[in-house]
Amino acid sequence: MPHSGSGIHPHAPAGALDAAPCGPAIPSAGVYLAVPFCRSKCSFCNFASGVHPAAAQPRYVARICAEMRTAERRLRGAGIPFPRAVDSVYLGGGTPSLLAPDLLLELGAALRQEFDFAAGCEITLECAPGQIEDATLDAMLEFGVNRISFGVQSFVDREAAAAGRRHTREIALEDMRRVSRAGIENLSVDLIAGLPHQDEASWTRSLDALAASGAVHASVYMLEIDEDSRLGRELLRGGDRYGARSAPNEDQTADLFEMAVDRLEREGFRQYEISNFARADRVSRHNLRYWRRESYLGFGLDAHSMLRPAPLPGRRSAPAPERLGAIRWANGDGLQDYLTAGDLPPELHRLTAREELEECWFLGLRMRAGVRWAGLAEEFGEEALTQSRSAVEELKTLELLEEKEGAVRLTRRGLLLSNDVFARFLDAGDGRRE
Repeated sequence: MPHSGSGIHPHAPAGALDAAPCGPAIPSAGVYLAVPFCRSKCSFCNFASGVHPAAAQPRYVARICAEMRTAERRLRGAGIPFPRAVDSVYLGGGTPSLLAPDLLLELGAALRQEFDFAAGCEITLECAPGQIEDATLDAMLEFGVNRISFGVQSFVDREAAAAGRRHTREIALEDMRRVSRAGIENLSVDLIAGLPHQDEASWTRSLDALAASGAVHASVYMLEIDEDSRLGRELLRGGDRYGARSAPNEDQTADLFEMAVDRLEREGFRQYEISNFARADRVSRHNLRYWRRESYLGFGLDAHSMLRPAPLPGRRSAPAPERLGAIRWANGDGLQDYLTAGDLPPELHRLTAREELEECWFLGLRMRAGVRWAGLAEEFGEEALTQSRSAVEELKTLELLEEKEGAVRLTRRGLLLSNDVFARFLDAGDGRRE
């Protein structure tokens, strides 16, 4: 499952930002590189990736390197400070491990030319089990990859096949052992609750395999039926291709997810975000940037970016219209359009205080630490929080939120109904209009 931002940005770019003098510096950023190439398309997937000719890879890598090389000039031309310091890099997709080794190294060289990597920079690459050639693994090590996210989805062969994955349980486990022997021990595994043919017994087998695999991080998602995916279309039309009719219903999927929460916590994985679990000190530093609203730059197909200026010297926040809001922009999701786009400036959108406050809630509540009232008041002012407080009280009576020591967080029930909770804050209409 991709970790970049196409699923977490409700505010699409809306017109060019007026050029202005560069504001406060961006202290550091993460970098996301989208690699949209797949060997086969997963039945549940609706992301901007697919089975493209291998001949398209060199052209795509050349384009994404050109985008990186011109990023600083394009942003500074729009009055936006450019962050050269980088402490996390994430290659997602698609299946980045399908890139030819020389192309992977070309990406790495371009990255290091344009950015200054912090000591201990977290460098993650998404891999599909059974699709890592020896030369590719060597290139990953030369690139500096120190974390791998495996798109396993299920350790039960029948379920993996129904999802469009090409691996078996043993292939997945052997690949994890293989990269660990090569020196990459920071391993994450994606699992999906609600796949066709899945039940409590088979789900338990996947959780058993995960617990014994050596992984230090897990992302567990509840299957979301999307009409733009092959599985979603089959479910909506009542067909049974891809095992659609054998998929658990929503209540059963929720039960499977709760099983995973309990089991992983017993195994020493702390749930630090709705779908993410980590052993001690092995959280995904890159993904934390999204939920904490920290700056990141995305390059490639359908990649999203967000830059958030540091507070002005001597003051933590400023009232609207003085405060400088975060800036978002995104690339399109059409491969041919991206390849032929040329050196165009991004279409930027500076968020209003209202939009930023909304993001504080629906991104911050994803984290189990929750949202602190003191932080909101410092950034937006106490008077801007009236409707937020009303929404919180309402959701507390529904047992979807709880409040403790100044922090608001989702309850166990709220975790399963998080989209409904987030929608309530979007409806609240909080914040100053600029």
